[in-house]
Amino acid sequence: MKRLIPLSFILLFSVFVTAQRSKIEPDKRLSGLDTSLEKLLKDWNVAGFAVAIVEKNKIVYSKGFGYRDYAAKKPVTPNTLFAIGSCTKAFTAALLGMLEKDGKLSLDKKATEYLPALHFFNNDMDEKITVRDMMTHRTGLPRHDYSWYLFPTASRDSLLQRIQYQEPNTGIRAAWQYNNFMFLTQGMVTEKITGKSWEENIKEKIFSPLGMSRSNLSVKNMENGDDASLGYSLKKDSSIKKLDYFNIDGMGPAGSINSSVTEMANWVITWINNGKFNGKEILPEPYVTEAVSAQMAIGGALPEKENPDIYFSNYGLAWFLSSYRGHYRVEHGGNIDGFSASTSFFPSDSIGIIVLTNQNASPVPSAARNLIADRMLKLPYKNWSNDYKMVVAKSALREKEAQKTKTSNRIAGTKPSHPLKDYEGVFNNAGYGNLEIYKRNDSLFARTSKDSLWLRHYHYDVFETKGFDKEEGLDTSSGGTVINFTTRDDGKIGSLSMTLESSLKPIEFVFKPQAKSISKDELQKYVGEYELGGMTTKVYLKGETLFVFVPGQPEYETIALGDHTFKLKVLEGYSVKFDVTDGKVTGMNFIQPNGTFRAKRK
Repeated sequence: MKRLIPLSFILLFSVFVTAQRSKIEPDKRLSGLDTSLEKLLKDWNVAGFAVAIVEKNKIVYSKGFGYRDYAAKKPVTPNTLFAIGSCTKAFTAALLGMLEKDGKLSLDKKATEYLPALHFFNNDMDEKITVRDMMTHRTGLPRHDYSWYLFPTASRDSLLQRIQYQEPNTGIRAAWQYNNFMFLTQGMVTEKITGKSWEENIKEKIFSPLGMSRSNLSVKNMENGDDASLGYSLKKDSSIKKLDYFNIDGMGPAGSINSSVTEMANWVITWINNGKFNGKEILPEPYVTEAVSAQMAIGGALPEKENPDIYFSNYGLAWFLSSYRGHYRVEHGGNIDGFSASTSFFPSDSIGIIVLTNQNASPVPSAARNLIADRMLKLPYKNWSNDYKMVVAKSALREKEAQKTKTSNRIAGTKPSHPLKDYEGVFNNAGYGNLEIYKRNDSLFARTSKDSLWLRHYHYDVFETKGFDKEEGLDTSSGGTVINFTTRDDGKIGSLSMTLESSLKPIEFVFKPQAKSISKDELQKYVGEYELGGMTTKVYLKGETLFVFVPGQPEYETIALGDHTFKLKVLEGYSVKFDVTDGKVTGMNFIQPNGTFRAKRK
């Protein structure tokens, strides 16, 4: 009689064999991956980076490489926080997808319907640009990035007001042009509809259900957190240099999220699983389908000789779409001072890859992403790091060759038309912000709310913008964006222009007189009647503001500029200057474009 083997023993034996097999047969796709990724640290002289790989509904690999704090040699871990830059955009757009599901918004209705404070450059744009147009970078606006980058502000309302002064360079839906302002507006649409801040919406609707408890929405939160990375750049392509965090809270919906590869993995798992995480819907499935489907062609993107299996370049809703070696890839990169990122997934293969690094404008996320994708998709080996190095080398060679053929149009022996002190002042462009020009020693400098620049004289009233810092001093290399000052009819410096958007004419900044604080008692001495060409002109006070009245004209409110000079508020180029002798006001000069007219005090 055969001896019966207990069922419990069979089950235990089966579990044991399976466990042994899993130890004996690890995922071959990941074999040697650590070594390949470690090599990227040396190839690109990067301080550190982290990687996570997801498949279906779980993380199959996560690891940190190098240092989050290079000087203190603090290592990167899978939980280290990095700035993810524009990878933020998919989070912002997803909020609109949720609102559409709830019937609170339609992507194909005009954006100004949901955000009445939004105005574009002309009425046609106001009436025709839809929410979807903003999500797919097809509004006709070029980047205008210097507006928020050189002239940052924490006020989203102020940034929104700039849009109406930013000129388009093509028609609506005529071309794909990346634009960060259009994602700021999407965040503000969310705020308007929900009555909650963009930050509250992201935390409540995405971070919390995905368990992204350490992720945050401002570098102010990251710099005070544990296991957070510092940002770095390469100085002269060799020396790792720490950069200050760049606070972009105002433009937050376009790129201010900070996260780790571990928590970003949950975000990617959600997309791979049609909007569900742990079986619960986070994103509406119809929105997920739309977001990863082509909405706008970026360019032809025909196969190239070097990479014939990579082609087409389209944009979905906050995602770049391409064909990667026979596989459909959804991806978005991110760059902000000191950090670079890549978030990608392959919907048909249920594989996702996140790479975050603390190197400025780094090729590492792309190189690591492709290296990992080839392994996970079982594709033939390709040395992507070498390929990117060749691209960088060719670009540098082209630049070097271009410099050889470059000729200067500088006219030697010229000098500025005014003493340098006359160029000082604040110049404003409503679509950008205030640019302050000031003199220090024998040079002019320009100051924005973010940076200061040395203005090296080029010729006549044209100056080159050059950087400077405490360690390196003044940048004396050739080239640089030029600032061209122009003179008003009265001979004074009236404006400056500089090329901040290559597809448009130079952006003009107009001299903005700065108001001086003068007490009511001091203003009283100017009050009285003045004889001007047989007419009696009156000067009087309303509260603490001086007004000028000329018969037959409206009364003019003035702005005190100092030195007994007052600008007429509503008239550009018009001002009055009082004659003062021994403390007594004896007359008034009307200064206007066609000349100066003196009025004697009665």
